[in-house]
Amino acid sequence: MATLMSVRPNSLSPVVEPFRLMRDFLRWDPYREAGLDYGEASNTFLPSFDVKETSEAYVFKADMPGIRQEDLDIDLTGNRLSIKGRRAAEVKAEGETLHLSERAYGTFARTFTLPEEVLATEVHAELKDGVLFLSIPKRPESKPQKIKIQG
Repeated sequence: MATLMSVRPNSLSPVVEPFRLMRDFLRWDPYREAGLDYGEASNTFLPSFDVKETSEAYVFKADMPGIRQEDLDIDLTGNRLSIKGRRAAEVKAEGETLHLSERAYGTFARTFTLPEEVLATEVHAELKDGVLFLSIPKRPESKPQKIKIQG
């Protein structure tokens, strides 16, 4: 019986990282391991996101190497943030032989549900050095406010 640690033989760390295991599981494709070639869909691209909350905004960062700005579509409707994109596969030139293909290509779509207290009209988005930065400010009335005690 295989253990979880034997799934990643190239891992040098004996520490089990549950989030990494889940990401790897979501990207796992049993058909690729069986040697079935079914084109671009066999190597699905799914960027990883970091999402944090500050006192001022919700901040998203995603690694998107090789994605052009015109291949990204970001939409905020109500409290639903949708990010869609595409990373095109490289075209194989005549006479070239591909010996190994591990890079992922294709389309992706991610949707996040935000609390109601965001300012949709003041979202800042930037794609720089292969990293997408999104900052979605909170409404002023939803920010923590210091209450002075009358005495």
